[in-house]
Amino acid sequence: MTTKKILIVDDEPHLRTLIQQSLEELEDDGVELFTATNGEEALVTIQAEEPNLVFLDVMMPRKNGFDVCNTVKNELGLKHIHIILLTAKGQEFDRQRGLEVGADLYMTKPFDPDALVAQARSVLGLATGGL
Repeated sequence: MTTKKILIVDDEPHLRTLIQQSLEELEDDGVELFTATNGEEALVTIQAEEPNLVFLDVMMPRKNGFDVCNTVKNELGLKHIHIILLTAKGQEFDRQRGLEVGADLYMTKPFDPDALVAQARSVLGLATGGL
């Protein structure tokens, strides 16, 4: 069985930790978690690891989430990587821009950690836990 990989990208340490802790239960299903603190670091990790799923913050230094998503989907052609944009901006304009650059889903902060886990399970094809 190939390892499933999730990359968590957020420049805010407490949010990165929260997402990571929320998704740690997936490690029992063989999922590997990676983190990045900015857009450039995210791109390096994406190219090195080719994660199945990326939780990507929009507002970040050194390349925002829109730019990272556009690079991954349209410049690198890694369309198979599922990208979920996370943002405090819930405006329709931002949601539309996220879809234009190729994001698979757009979630606004604050988000429900259970919803994050449910999304990850769905994308990775994992059974839902504890039911």
